[in-house]
Amino acid sequence: MMVTLDGTIVAVANPEIQKDLGASLSDVQWITNGYLLALAVSLITAGKLGDRFGHRQTFLLGIAGFAGASAAIGLSSSVEFLVGFRVAQGLFGALLMPAALGLLRAAFPAEKLNMAIGIWGMVIGASTAGGPIVGGLLVEHVSWQSVFFVNVPVGIIALVFGLFILLDHRAENAPRSFDLPGIALLSTGMFSLIWALIKASAWGWGDSRTVLFLGGSAVCFVLFAAWETTAREPLIPLGMFRSLPLSAGTVLMVLMAFAFMGGLFFVTFYLQNVHGMSPVDSGLHLLPLTGMMIIGSPLAGAAITAVGPRIPLVAGMAATAAACFGLSGLTPGTGTLEMSLWFCLLGVGLAPVMVGATEVIVGNAPLELSGVAGGLQQAAMQVGGSLGTAVLGAVMARTVGDSFGDNWRAAELPPLSPEQLALAETGVQVGIAPVPQGAPQPVADAIAAVAHDTFVSGMSTAFTVAGVVAVLAAVVACFTKRGENAAAGAGAAHV
Repeated sequence: MMVTLDGTIVAVANPEIQKDLGASLSDVQWITNGYLLALAVSLITAGKLGDRFGHRQTFLLGIAGFAGASAAIGLSSSVEFLVGFRVAQGLFGALLMPAALGLLRAAFPAEKLNMAIGIWGMVIGASTAGGPIVGGLLVEHVSWQSVFFVNVPVGIIALVFGLFILLDHRAENAPRSFDLPGIALLSTGMFSLIWALIKASAWGWGDSRTVLFLGGSAVCFVLFAAWETTAREPLIPLGMFRSLPLSAGTVLMVLMAFAFMGGLFFVTFYLQNVHGMSPVDSGLHLLPLTGMMIIGSPLAGAAITAVGPRIPLVAGMAATAAACFGLSGLTPGTGTLEMSLWFCLLGVGLAPVMVGATEVIVGNAPLELSGVAGGLQQAAMQVGGSLGTAVLGAVMARTVGDSFGDNWRAAELPPLSPEQLALAETGVQVGIAPVPQGAPQPVADAIAAVAHDTFVSGMSTAFTVAGVVAVLAAVVACFTKRGENAAAGAGAAHV
């Protein structure tokens, strides 16, 4: 809950942090990017640590470190310290996530694993829903520091329960050494990839820096694959990917996160900047989505246990695609009821995918590699989400660039210089209307109408692309099946 909550709750606090600490826009971006980079780069290595030293120890260390880093962020008096502790928070979060899945895999027999993963998905849905709402309330009524301090009591409770309840399950043939060259190559490749995706919107996809980081990432991944074939105890045994269901599940997670996170990125701007909602109100309007994920995840676990993952996964991605195509029809005047129906359908579609794809990846990996498999599942989500945000952001920028100037002139508004037009387009890409101070009300209304219509047009195109990706994911889901190694769970592990 802590890791997922901090992925969404901080966005609400960023404006207050910027004001209180005198941070620049770049500093504020690093508050988010530092966390996401540390998390994405470390997930698979952290999973390996759990396989080597035990998921219980790794999980408890992650809890203590995450809570401690959260307290340190709340006490920070400069943005440099805050960003540094956010990076630490991401590193400890990376210890938590794969270890949680490794613990579930080892503790539950095959016939109960899907329900356990369903409850895990329910917690993720609840914390995703709660982030903007809790963050908005805390920032509005307490302080931005309280957004981070809230992790301390949660961490203490989790640590106490974990010490008394969690068992130290370890596979008999767990790894005994570390693949340091593999860790270095994979970490460098992941950092270069995620960094390029984060910066592509600012640099441009054709910029030499973007190309350099993407090319460097590709080289590192090729070298990593070559090294793993010769390493005595590789970080990721490439033989894992001989399992078609595991490979399909990994690709499915990337495509699902692309469609979901990439599309949802624009929804918050749509609700706040087009409809004029507060962060708390926009979080409440997203409750149909996250509420259906909360309700649907345990139900999906039960369905997957009964009929296997393939049918629920295909149906889930089909529903996700339908929701994306439906959301592409939103207009500046769309009402709450219509939005809620599409958000509900999106939540219904995502629930079985979150549960089923996780079971396919973790259940098809050997028990001694359950931490690596959990890290792979989480890393696939991070890469997919970053890729979706970057690609759909480029789609939005292209749509706004192609149509905003024409729409402005068609509305017979005062001409803009090239510099003014470029500045206005930057704001329109997130739904902000470039209304000059003191503009007469009719002119302000006309500018807002042009800006919002242009933004919604771009969002429509982005959701259409997301829907196509979701259709592709439904095809990939046809190649999944129940985990071949899922039975090697509670009965095969020892304390």
